[in-house]
Amino acid sequence: MPADILDKEIKFLPGVGPKRADLLDKELGIRTFGDLLYYFPYKHVDRTRFYKISQITGDLPYIQLEGIIKRVGIAGAGRNKRLTAIIADGTGTLELVWFRGLRWTGDLVKPGKKFLVYGKPTLFNNKVNLVHPEMEDPETQIKTISSALQAFYNTSEKMKNSFVTSRVISKLQNKLLTLVAGKIDETLPGWLTGKLRMEGINEALLNIHFPQSIENLKKAEYRLKFEELFYLQLNILRQKSGRNEKVKGFVFTRVGELLNTFYHYHLPFELTEAQKRVIREIRKDTGTGKQMNRLLQGDVGSGKTLVAIMSMLIAVDNGFQACLMAPTEILAAQHFRTISEILRELPVKVGLLTGSTRKKERTVLHGELISGELNILVGTHALIEESVQFRQLGLAIIDEQHRFGVAQRARMWKKSEHPPHILVMTATPIPRTLAMTVYGDLEVSVIDELPPGRRPVVTAHYYDNRRERLFGFLRKQIELGRQIYIVYPLISGSEKMDYKDLEDGYESITRAFPPPGYIVSIVHGQMKHENKETGMQQFISGRAHILVATTVIEVGVDVPNASVMVIESAERFGLSQLHQLRGRVGRGADQSYCILMTSHKLSNEARQRIKTMTDTNDGFEIAEADMKLRGPGDMEGTMQSGFPFALKIAHLGKDSQILEYARQQAISILDNDPMLEKPGNVILYRQLRKLNPEIEDWSRIG
Repeated sequence: MPADILDKEIKFLPGVGPKRADLLDKELGIRTFGDLLYYFPYKHVDRTRFYKISQITGDLPYIQLEGIIKRVGIAGAGRNKRLTAIIADGTGTLELVWFRGLRWTGDLVKPGKKFLVYGKPTLFNNKVNLVHPEMEDPETQIKTISSALQAFYNTSEKMKNSFVTSRVISKLQNKLLTLVAGKIDETLPGWLTGKLRMEGINEALLNIHFPQSIENLKKAEYRLKFEELFYLQLNILRQKSGRNEKVKGFVFTRVGELLNTFYHYHLPFELTEAQKRVIREIRKDTGTGKQMNRLLQGDVGSGKTLVAIMSMLIAVDNGFQACLMAPTEILAAQHFRTISEILRELPVKVGLLTGSTRKKERTVLHGELISGELNILVGTHALIEESVQFRQLGLAIIDEQHRFGVAQRARMWKKSEHPPHILVMTATPIPRTLAMTVYGDLEVSVIDELPPGRRPVVTAHYYDNRRERLFGFLRKQIELGRQIYIVYPLISGSEKMDYKDLEDGYESITRAFPPPGYIVSIVHGQMKHENKETGMQQFISGRAHILVATTVIEVGVDVPNASVMVIESAERFGLSQLHQLRGRVGRGADQSYCILMTSHKLSNEARQRIKTMTDTNDGFEIAEADMKLRGPGDMEGTMQSGFPFALKIAHLGKDSQILEYARQQAISILDNDPMLEKPGNVILYRQLRKLNPEIEDWSRIG
């Protein structure tokens, strides 16, 4: 069968037509035969067991029975109007009920007809019934592809209202597989499926939709998950090897006077072994003549900024300029202050460029960049504006990289004759499986130890009714000379959401901590830049005892004297955000605390998040727990992962072993055939191009 059969529009499949095709497209993104075939079920239910009516109780899960319709009628009126039918099987009778599609169902369900019935028993007025059961003529079922396990497909409310249920999707899959089964072009080479003892694509697709046994289903799932993860890794690794071959980078030949002077005389604290290891890796990368693309992972407070500063000094020592790009003005300003302070004794000129930089200051900065007088530029996305030109940009550091899209980062390339070396930093530790996929084309460095003298933050969970006790604790901390963050999820109240908000919170905090004895400052995203800066400076300088804020202070705010982080409505935040916020304290020598405030009404997932936070300070452990709770979907989106194609069946959290194995196979293949030119690998190259037509477009961007 020609390969393009799977590209055929779905409206041409018998049983679909233009109206259903439009619904499938809008609700599920199914436009072609191939889209439908690769729309996989989310679960399978054993349909080999038949219950007798006498065995059915209201607490059973989904059940299946066979019987004859005895009576059909209409009950109730208006909104309560319903179709009812009585079915019998010789051991008893059972009521079937429909509230929707009465006319259509009434035409189907007639007295005297035999049916296979499938549904979830419910108890109403002490009688068991089945509401909206699936009905099937036993004769019809014999003529279709049979399956011991019935597949269930996700559908939307709109689809159900148009009678396109999971059962209908299954029937369409049946028709499609009857047309194409055994004739679909293989998507992996025979030598690979043979080596790995995996079934072919035709068998896998049949068994994922209509498995005859659990064993058949597991084999199909493994084959399809492996293929998905294998091509994801093959794509990433091929681009990586291609970039290493093609992309030249500046050569930093020496460790010069600036770095040596800084290291021996101005280092604020001794480097950890992990920091030393990472700096060695960066030194090696920048001396090879190939462009560095490295991801630096480090938990909050692990000393990534110091590694960034030393890397920039290496660039400056070699006659190049460096820049550091941050996602927010607050974080950019924080980095600028930190770098300027640490390098104040060295002949290194540091500049700051954000959206708020005045025109006169910009003109001076632009001139100093082009002349080479400015060595290091810190800023926001304003750095990638076309008007910003460097004399010779050798190193670009991107902090919290998931806040910048690929296209934005690509513009950094135009700032030099060769692309600058790229160092991507993140304080959100990434689970290994996600790092291998999202950042699979970057080399990874990890700072996995905290600087000496840092004490772990003590995390506690308080319910709202313990607020007075909390305020007493905060007063004692202020008496000891400490400062406090109080973070809210919302700026103002919402009728729909029962969460604490900053505006009400600020009023209650100022009542509990009145002036002149206490000073409370406020910062949130809707304030003017100068007001926000004033509020921050009041807290950073130590004049304000308490900073009331939204998550605008999530990253980059470094106040060593702040020892308490109170997070209001903590159930509203994800694990990653809670961990980031906790990282704002514990930066000095004093014991620090993170207090998670919640209502008593908590979902199971929220309870699990709070428990994870109180149990561990390890960011990597928290990231793994986050992925298990949420699945990788949200994380991938947040991280602007640039996945070349969506995962339809594999799950990065649950299928980590398959991912590792798929990556090993991809590495082995590319080691022997980097361009996938050998005859046995033609299928691989063809499939890669099909899955990712723009395969070369972003291959050079970290």
